[in-house]
Amino acid sequence: MSTDDVAAEDRADWYHDVVSQTVAPHRLVIPDRTAFRARAGVLGIGRIELSRHAHTDHRAWRTERLIRQSDPEHYILALITQGTKGISQSRNDTRADPGDMVFFDTSHPYAAGNPGVDDPVMSLLHIPRDLIRLPADRLDAALGSRLSARRGIGAVLRQFLMSLETLGAECTPQELQLLERPVLDLVSGVLAQQLDAWDSLPAGTRNQVLLRRIDAFIDHHLANPELTPRAIAAHHHISLRTLHSVFQSCGETVAASIRRRRLERAHADLADPGQACRPVHTIACRWGFTSPAAFSRAFREAYGLSPRELRGSRPG
Repeated sequence: MSTDDVAAEDRADWYHDVVSQTVAPHRLVIPDRTAFRARAGVLGIGRIELSRHAHTDHRAWRTERLIRQSDPEHYILALITQGTKGISQSRNDTRADPGDMVFFDTSHPYAAGNPGVDDPVMSLLHIPRDLIRLPADRLDAALGSRLSARRGIGAVLRQFLMSLETLGAECTPQELQLLERPVLDLVSGVLAQQLDAWDSLPAGTRNQVLLRRIDAFIDHHLANPELTPRAIAAHHHISLRTLHSVFQSCGETVAASIRRRRLERAHADLADPGQACRPVHTIACRWGFTSPAAFSRAFREAYGLSPRELRGSRPG
């Protein structure tokens, strides 16, 4: 949805309706109604919705009166990807920049605006309050707080949301339904970390959040030949036994997962015509293989041919 398809004099009213439908009813003040521009889109993920908003300058208020009239009773986690957004709720005043997230809800009054020079672009997760299994009083105390999406589980959630925005439209409703649980687990993990309430999460959610953090860590450190199960456990402050237990649901061991991912990256490089001049041993080393012979054996076991045979089979 975009104001590009709306007459200039109708854009303010149009965006008021969009915000009411995608977030909740608000009171909006738009300084320059004819120059106002906005885009919005919504993706359903089971009972959760992911919306994306980009807009020029305006102010918005969610008032007690509007809450009494209509309340979807949603927690909202907003990821700022461009510009700056300001939100005030429950005595917390937050200015969020790209890479920040803001946590708020539709059941308490708040004000939002554009405190920066650049217009904001945001991705919002709308989550029914009863889906987040953390103490309600602690969640309410965190309303209006800023969280980081630059590192740790926040960064994992950011990457997950970016992939949803890129690929979500290609998913069937059944596939999107299956994604509800991973989204909820990641959001719960981000909030539990912020509230220091990790022990309040259900055991299954804790394991899934930990698994996603470990997955992201492995992918980021594949080139390091010292990436081992012991190093992974130490980085995440867990025992080796816990690490292996978390990986049981994956159907492969930690070491097998590392080896498979390294081989997949090496296979992609070897099959890339743009890297035809790069020696096989250089590619192997790039992905953490310190022994060319061991790399060749593992590659043949995985793909049924040697690295050089793969290159020889490429057309042209």
